[in-house]
Amino acid sequence: MFSAVANVLRGIGHRVIDRIWRFGSSLRFFFYVLIYSGESFRRLHLTIREIYATGVLSLIIILVSAFFVGMVLALQGYNTLQRYGSSEAIGVLVALSLVRELGPVVTALLFAGRAGTAITAEIGLMKATEQLSAMEMMAVSPVGRVVAPRFWAGVISMPLLAALFSMVGVLGGYLVAVPLIGVDAGAFWSQMQASVDWREDIVNGVIKSVVFGIACTMIALFEGFDAPPTAEGVSRATTRTVVNSSLAVLGLDFVMTSFMIVA
Repeated sequence: MFSAVANVLRGIGHRVIDRIWRFGSSLRFFFYVLIYSGESFRRLHLTIREIYATGVLSLIIILVSAFFVGMVLALQGYNTLQRYGSSEAIGVLVALSLVRELGPVVTALLFAGRAGTAITAEIGLMKATEQLSAMEMMAVSPVGRVVAPRFWAGVISMPLLAALFSMVGVLGGYLVAVPLIGVDAGAFWSQMQASVDWREDIVNGVIKSVVFGIACTMIALFEGFDAPPTAEGVSRATTRTVVNSSLAVLGLDFVMTSFMIVA
């Protein structure tokens, strides 16, 4: 009995120590990326190419998802607001929900599932095929040549994708609320413009999307760079990217929302 309990405690302690060690390694990796970011700025074409790979190629899933999310928000919001005689405020509900929360959060989750996994798999395969080791032998920094451009591409792409998500979501809400349900178009747009604040809503949403971009991209890069050079290691790293990115986005969203409401 005592031996079984000791084994359980030993296993828990091992997992805790491993998580702490990986967290410290990821922080050190983040500082290395910042130090070597100058090389990605000097070779701007590398960053632009990665912006296309992570941002432009993610547009389809972002825009389609935003359109349906906006339509569902309009349907659910109208069903609720109609009970209180405030159906004309459906534009406010759709806009605030997208700009404050759903735009940055859902975009980050989709970004992690599409671009984050691609980044992890690509870097993991480069490590498995010893391409990163070959760069080091040629006195080329893998962090500056491979990692840093992908990091800045993710940080730049995320706010733009979140803004497009919110815009298309509002359009989807408009198409459901005005032509389909029959809400007055003037009331839809005027109440939205009067209620959405530049600093408290739009700027805070942009801040969230930037933080989510840093978190999701860094998790994807670290998992790929730290993955064991085997097919199984790369597949597990890709799975950890999705799981850790999703948990990080939801946790950071709660923390930042708390500070923004208090402020």
